Amino acid sequence: QVPLVESGGGLVQAGGSLRLSCAASRIPFSIHDMGWYRQAPGKQRELVAVITSGGMTRYAESVKGRFTISRDIARYTAYLQMNSLKPEDTAVYFCNAKRMLATVIRDDYWGQGTQVTVSS
Repeated sequence: QVPLVESGGGLVQAGGSLRLSCAASRIPFSIHDMGWYRQAPGKQRELVAVITSGGMTRYAESVKGRFTISRDIARYTAYLQMNSLKPEDTAVYFCNAKRMLATVIRDDYWGQGTQVTVSS
């Protein structure tokens, strides 16, 4: 089994909302930075949002004000609340867990992705 499993994707109309979940297992969840990335067909994977192990968040400019990343440490789950969805948000969304030691990557886990499709 993979350490990260995404769920919550689907088809919504523009202006709608979705909540993605990322369930973690067999990793020290609380000491990892949790991130959401997305990749549209023919496009490079891009960072959407990150919540650090210290609880700080940052977002891609394109989603700032519309998306919110959070985590429930007790439930070993990270979330991405997506509001005011646009067709441009259509992509496969991936969960990532990363742990750094200085500038060295110690852990870098990825889920298998969940499809988000936003219709006009």
